[in-house]
Amino acid sequence: MVDVAKYGPWAVIAGGSEGVGAEFAQQLAADGFNLVLIARKPKPLEETAQRCRELGAQVRTLAVDLIDADAMSAIAGQTAELQVGLLIYNAGANTCSATFLDAPLTDFVRVIDLNVHRMLELVHHFAGPMRSRRRGAILLVGSMVATHGSMRHSVYSGVKAFSRLFAESLWLELRDYGVDVLELVLGVTRTPAMQRVGLNFDAPGLAVSEPRDVAREGLANLANGPVFIAGGNAGAVHRGSGPDRAAIILGAHRTIQELLGQR
Repeated sequence: MVDVAKYGPWAVIAGGSEGVGAEFAQQLAADGFNLVLIARKPKPLEETAQRCRELGAQVRTLAVDLIDADAMSAIAGQTAELQVGLLIYNAGANTCSATFLDAPLTDFVRVIDLNVHRMLELVHHFAGPMRSRRRGAILLVGSMVATHGSMRHSVYSGVKAFSRLFAESLWLELRDYGVDVLELVLGVTRTPAMQRVGLNFDAPGLAVSEPRDVAREGLANLANGPVFIAGGNAGAVHRGSGPDRAAIILGAHRTIQELLGQR
């Protein structure tokens, strides 16, 4: 349970319509938070909002593509008079999974815009008032893909590595101001987005987490930053952080190919 009195009455969730984001929303609504839910698709956004309202939360929704140039101004306008005590950035996705030379550079720039530029804007906007009030929390949803390079993740793995190091640095900067910062590192999670790309969750040896479980782990560890690795994946992350980078990268690549039946 997250103490609403510790952080403040409103939580903003970017990527709050389905999967892990929807679980964040429902669990926070049950804990007494009011919510601003931001996502691109209006229908699942409103469905999640309605479930949260049934739990007693006030909910505002904003259907916007976070890559759009006017997204930040729309978010700022929607939240102008609210005391936001918790920001969750769950919107980082790999919107281009081609190998680096087989897609236009503009497609990879969109990955950077979503995972870096917009995240930084939202954190800068909401963390300033948190620091002044000396309470609040920032939760950034990261990925195990940041542990090492991998095929078709040349840019995505890089932006997720940036997210983790940014969270660690922000944690240092805000820890004396009563603002908690956490990077929640996810492994393979049974989300609608993962289902849409055709991932085989039943592949032998594949460790799969459920959205409600990783959301619960993240919220329970808000004050235990700067990084928490969800789903029992700490060992795998540790193994991927050794000094022999070539062996780690090639070994992980072979494992992924085997899991996906590509060799």
